[in-house]
Amino acid sequence: MTDPTRPRGPRIIAIANQKGGVGKTTTTINLGAALAQAGQRVLIVDLDPQGNASTGLGIEADNREYTTYELLLEEIALGEVIQSTNDDNLMIIPATVDLSSADIELISNEKRSYLLHDALRQTEMDSYALDYVLIDCPPSLNLLTVNAMVAAHSVLVPLQSEFFALEGLSQLMLTVREVRQTANPNLRIEGIVLTMFDSRNNLSGQVEKDARDNLGELVFKTRIPRNVRVSEAPSYAVSVLEYDPNSRGAEAYRALATEIMQKNAAIAA
Repeated sequence: MTDPTRPRGPRIIAIANQKGGVGKTTTTINLGAALAQAGQRVLIVDLDPQGNASTGLGIEADNREYTTYELLLEEIALGEVIQSTNDDNLMIIPATVDLSSADIELISNEKRSYLLHDALRQTEMDSYALDYVLIDCPPSLNLLTVNAMVAAHSVLVPLQSEFFALEGLSQLMLTVREVRQTANPNLRIEGIVLTMFDSRNNLSGQVEKDARDNLGELVFKTRIPRNVRVSEAPSYAVSVLEYDPNSRGAEAYRALATEIMQKNAAIAA
């Protein structure tokens, strides 16, 4: 039973798309940074064995003694796995390649789909006073991604502005529907965000038209441009908002954060 005396928990958003290279991790890092800049307290959960979100926020491999692997499979305390970043409002639970074996190890666990859900709802979470949790999912629809969807309130889908962009989206939507029917009836689509958008390219415009024609208001107004500053920032282990706050990429992620905050404020009202 829900404890009515507990504070309302954070909004949990899974950033997912089974296609690789669509900007999931980039969106997770920079959306998290933009929300943090706007005064929100944000936790990023790196659920990708590649650990790129961890690297992109300056968590060196040697400093990842406890990670999402231990959180899921060893029920380690949150205080052991949550790490700070350059921004006081932005924290991360890092990942390592150890997570790549989690799928196999989870198979025999009766609660295999609910491990992240339960980990993120410990009473210890209350002390962090979080507003948002962003889960960076792996580029596949495996048990880790299912864990993210069971734990989340919504799914944010980065959609690359390239040919065949909409292909595969139907499979993701089917997975969301299955999770909704079996484990998380309140799961919804947070929205579709167009990434790597090039306004000079006719193809980007066509992908946007197709997406808006098919998905309507699910597509965010904000488009994330193809921007060299966004690409460069991870090599300096910072978000683009810290690397070049006046760049088009930084402006776009601030606009996306504003859209998400407004949407969730309307839901909570």
